[in-house]
Amino acid sequence: MKKLFPLFLFIFVCSASLAQPVQTVRGRVLDKEAKYPLVGVTVRILAAGITGQGDVTDAEGYFRILKVPVGRQSLILTLVGYKEIFLNNIPVEAGKEFILNLEMEESVTELQMVTVKAKKNGEASNEMAVASARQFSVEETGRYAGSRGEPARMASNFAGVQGADDSRNDIVIRGNAPSGLLWRMEGITIPNPNHFAEAGSSGGPVSIINNKYLANSDFFTGAFPAEFGNTVSGVFDLKLRNGNNEKYETAAQFGFLGTELTSEGPISKNNKSSYLVTGRYANLWLFKKLGIDIGTAATPSYADGFLRMNFPLRQGNLAFWALGGASAITILSSTQTVSDRNIFGQNDRDQHYASNMKVAGATYSHSFNKSLFFKSTVAISNNVQDSEHGYLFLQKDHAGHAVVENDRYRIDSIRPMLDFRLSETRYSVSAAINKKWGARSTLRAGLNADIISFTGIDSVRIFELDRRLWSPWNVRSNVSGQSFANLQPFIQYRRYLTENLSVSLGVTSFLSFANSKSKSWAEPRGGLSWELPRRQKLTFSAGFHSQSLPTYLYAYRPAVTSGVRPFSPGEVGLTKSIHVVVGYARSLGENMRLLSEIYYQHLFNVPVTYRTSSFSILNAVDGANRLLPEALVNTGKGRNYGMEVTLEKFFSNNYSFLLTTSIFNAKYRGTDMVWRNTNVNGRFAVNTLFSREFVFKKRKILNIGAKFTATGGRWYGIVDSEASRLAQDIVYEDATRNSRQFRPYNRFDIKMEYKINRNRLTHTIAVDLVNVLGMRNLLNLSYMPEAPHYRQEYQLGFLPLFFYRIDF
Repeated sequence: MKKLFPLFLFIFVCSASLAQPVQTVRGRVLDKEAKYPLVGVTVRILAAGITGQGDVTDAEGYFRILKVPVGRQSLILTLVGYKEIFLNNIPVEAGKEFILNLEMEESVTELQMVTVKAKKNGEASNEMAVASARQFSVEETGRYAGSRGEPARMASNFAGVQGADDSRNDIVIRGNAPSGLLWRMEGITIPNPNHFAEAGSSGGPVSIINNKYLANSDFFTGAFPAEFGNTVSGVFDLKLRNGNNEKYETAAQFGFLGTELTSEGPISKNNKSSYLVTGRYANLWLFKKLGIDIGTAATPSYADGFLRMNFPLRQGNLAFWALGGASAITILSSTQTVSDRNIFGQNDRDQHYASNMKVAGATYSHSFNKSLFFKSTVAISNNVQDSEHGYLFLQKDHAGHAVVENDRYRIDSIRPMLDFRLSETRYSVSAAINKKWGARSTLRAGLNADIISFTGIDSVRIFELDRRLWSPWNVRSNVSGQSFANLQPFIQYRRYLTENLSVSLGVTSFLSFANSKSKSWAEPRGGLSWELPRRQKLTFSAGFHSQSLPTYLYAYRPAVTSGVRPFSPGEVGLTKSIHVVVGYARSLGENMRLLSEIYYQHLFNVPVTYRTSSFSILNAVDGANRLLPEALVNTGKGRNYGMEVTLEKFFSNNYSFLLTTSIFNAKYRGTDMVWRNTNVNGRFAVNTLFSREFVFKKRKILNIGAKFTATGGRWYGIVDSEASRLAQDIVYEDATRNSRQFRPYNRFDIKMEYKINRNRLTHTIAVDLVNVLGMRNLLNLSYMPEAPHYRQEYQLGFLPLFFYRIDF
């Protein structure tokens, strides 16, 4: 027997390595409105060859299913008096437990034998949302080609949404400026969660947010519920997941966008508390060494991290969380070659730029009984932008031309021309109650409040080429601790009039104390949803919305220029908008749906220049530059209208696809009383996405995805060469503003992901080929210090992204 023992051991090890990898699927089920644990919910796995696998929720709503084979699985949850939940094709992997936090909606019908299906895939979790809203999953942010694991890039695939720029993740929603996007996390407003973020923008080149710690969240494109204020564009309502409270799990990832480490596990298994921590550090320097084009000769650096500690309480929960990121880049045009691309900066100067963003909060929730739920978050956040620019004086020959030597401009001297540091601190609180009256009625009421403190030091000067003299330093901001508050109370009520007809009515106020004109006392919101035979649905929603100026503008003090009235923040009120949306939806089988919406947005009280011009704040599109206006007045207008169609097949039978088409028109009017195209009025946007999964023996999985995007080009005007030369920046002729259009934008992306599941271990190798055909997309003009003072700027060409991750 001793001689046979090594043989038996060898056979055991081999059989274990060849055994089918399995994993645990567990979670918790709550009532959707009251967040109360549901007891006795039957949870079963539906799959060929799998019988008897399931569980029933205990007194605290928990369930557990052991030894579930890895791969795609489907679950069904049933409870008498509640709508059935069917979860199709959830990805079970060997290296990580699959944990679900689900909410069941009480059935309106009194006939308990009638089966009523719960909300379909993709429908928003916010029960007050009627139209122009969808839920996006963490899996979607990783599965869509070109999404790079970021919520904003993923959302650009949805109907009515388009990316503003190849090099950034700003998104244009139904023709509105990207700066109008509202970021919410756990109920409170957070600063722009992107690296290299400019003040007043909503995007950046790389997201700070990592999909490793997101739970399924909601995205709104119009007519939002009453709990969302201070936006006329769209809302990201982000939710955070808890760490595994029973088992320690770790994931390590190396790729183009950084080296990451994630760890989660129980703090105490007795009280089910847990932690989740992630960290990422950029390694773009390595890819620069390999000759990969990242759009600039400079090397960006950034790092970000996240921490969440969760403590379940009796009938409640307390969580502490923090998120932050820092980034910096030094663009030395003085050392670059003449042919170097530099899509992140200007070519006539050396630039040093740094930014950071951090937010920390505590979220408390309590379910008092089966009909009353309370949730509140308190948080503090801060974001900083710091920059210095040095203007390049080039050596000239006798003919006045710049001297080029070894493909580089010869530099005579470098003089400081811009220096600023802007810091915004926000103290935030949100509180809301959900009150439920049976299955038919739900009331949500609450308050969002912020106290904002701003410090800004900003000075600039321009070299007057004709006189070869510097202008005096213009101190645009010099404030410390300037503070004001924002208040937004809201109430919304939803009632099922019949089993198939529901109405949602609400009202909110947005009161900004930045000045006396920034108050909107009553903003009604409402919607109607009507379920029709043959799994059809009609929706109607409308709402009144408003938005304040970016915070830094309330401290902006430009120099007085002869003949031009200076900007005064006390004279500018809120931009206001009325949204109307009519929608139609139809289920085409269990895993496919057709959606169509027609919308109209009337914008008024839009800030435009006091003097007669074509300027409008609706064109504040370029998130890489701050808006620095002259005197503004709320007399501008705008209108956005269009139709959107979505055909979506959710993942089943090893494939999925998403087809979206948007036809729209976005116009604005300045004080010159001329209706013009907005910068982003491309008129059309088409997205086609396809994903196919191949399953091999031993649970090796290959996923291949593709995406094609086509949108109409952005608009621009005739360049005023003389004014551009004097300002050292692109200046368009006012009379011809947005009279010309760039050619259509096209891009084709491919993503390949290969997973290898072993016992308690998952390897993932992914390659994301962005703009695989190398299409040259002309999106803007950039200033050049030499004649003709501007050049056409093409966005990123072919960009190969990859990562390797191991979960254990």
